[in-house]
Amino acid sequence: MSPVRRCSRTACGRPAVATLTYVYADSTAVLGPLATYAEPHCYDLCAEHSERLTAPRGWEVVRLLDASAPARPSGDDLEALANAVREAARPQERAAEAGGGGRGGDPIEVGRRGHLRVLRSPDN
Repeated sequence: MSPVRRCSRTACGRPAVATLTYVYADSTAVLGPLATYAEPHCYDLCAEHSERLTAPRGWEVVRLLDASAPARPSGDDLEALANAVREAARPQERAAEAGGGGRGGDPIEVGRRGHLRVLRSPDN
């Protein structure tokens, strides 16, 4: 017996890379990384069959990311990075804070190191 698990699809001998599980109560097919152990009600799929997987009409396919696979940055990640750079480049408005321009209950920034800020309570 080979130690490598094979794709469960008929006539496919490629090595399995993902495990498919059906949640019948939720009408959901869950495709995730290859399970540690072969389960009787799960199906091991090769890369090609896992990419082409479709579910029955009315069912939802949930694809879980493999934690060992490198995650590709999304548009949200890029936007968050751009916003962080803009925030870091924004000039400090300490003169307005020192002149009492802030609201009465807001803490006052007294120092900054990278993205961390040191705040002092206006009561002190």
